[in-house]
Amino acid sequence: MKPVAKSTEQHIPQAVLIGIINKQQNESLAWEYLDELAFLAQTYGVETRKVFTQKLEKADKATFIGKGKLQEVKTFIQENNIEVVIFDDELSPSQQRNLEKELKKKILDRTTLILEIFSQRAQTAHAKTQVQLAQYQYLLPRLTGMWTHLERQRGGTGTRGGAGEKEIETDRRIARDRIAQLKEDLKVIDKQMATQRKNRGEFVRVALVGYTNVGKSTIMNMISKSEVFAENKLFATLDTTVRKVTIENLFFLLSDTVGFIRKLPTQLVESFKSTLDELREADVLLHVVDISHPNFEDHIAVVRQTLTDIGAGDKETILVFNKIDAFKYVKKDEDDLTPMTRENLSLEELKKTWMKDLHQQAVFISAQKKENVEEFKKTVYDVVKKIHVKRFPYNNLYY
Repeated sequence: MKPVAKSTEQHIPQAVLIGIINKQQNESLAWEYLDELAFLAQTYGVETRKVFTQKLEKADKATFIGKGKLQEVKTFIQENNIEVVIFDDELSPSQQRNLEKELKKKILDRTTLILEIFSQRAQTAHAKTQVQLAQYQYLLPRLTGMWTHLERQRGGTGTRGGAGEKEIETDRRIARDRIAQLKEDLKVIDKQMATQRKNRGEFVRVALVGYTNVGKSTIMNMISKSEVFAENKLFATLDTTVRKVTIENLFFLLSDTVGFIRKLPTQLVESFKSTLDELREADVLLHVVDISHPNFEDHIAVVRQTLTDIGAGDKETILVFNKIDAFKYVKKDEDDLTPMTRENLSLEELKKTWMKDLHQQAVFISAQKKENVEEFKKTVYDVVKKIHVKRFPYNNLYY
């Protein structure tokens, strides 16, 4: 009798996504956010089985969605072995507790999901410390009897069937102590990072910035001939990578930083201070945009706003429109009299719209296919050279 072969298929948790439609977030925008949430869920390692939406003037204070919709969700997750329920907006501590009690499943909101992904992606001690601080700061007011993160941190203390107020308060004290310790650890790390940046001297510094998954790491590999980790997932890069890059006879330092996203948790922005200092202290920003994404204009706005929020909004910037090889548009028939939309414009036509009025320099490339790389390098070279000439006037003979 032949032995039964063991299945090598890895179990993929099943999830449902939930979002609301209201005046601040119409149906089109809500679905756009939910598509992004599905990509976040995929990056996290769960499979989306169904998406629920509900039209509400404002989220229900107790359970985020109405009672009828909550019952619909509950029935579906019971009938389909759903393990994770993900909400597209941040849940209040009371909403979190009520939903856990009602659905008896793992409940995540967008903020928690992003924090979980960052936790998965963190490789260095620096990144791990930054992410842990953000997680504790976010989860502190959400401690309940069902919360199990601290058990792992303190090595496990057995099951916690009916945790009372004393036990929850103990968790809160442990969390506060841990936050204080992580802040001290980050002070030391931030000081070390600041010293490293200072030791780079007066070299011209260029930083890659952009929405997550736009190809920054691929551009870093292309221009610096290095091997920075890059893949088609959100937040592939958490740790800042700095490389010395030479174009013709001119060299500068190029850094690749964490990608931005809509509704980026404020806790992450605060804890990733030293990483974002790379952007604040850069001479030039290469704002990379995935032009093949249907909502790339919104992504530009998100990045610009985030740069302004962290005090880097006035930096000299080159817009790098990447992935031109994947750009697609729907050509209208000559007898089609419906209004022209952005989706009907070719790349050349698009360049003649708002792009022609850009106050910033712009270049269009495909880092993956190596298209227009020389134009990209020349654009960067010209900008860096101007800064270099002012900073090192005695070196002008080399140009």
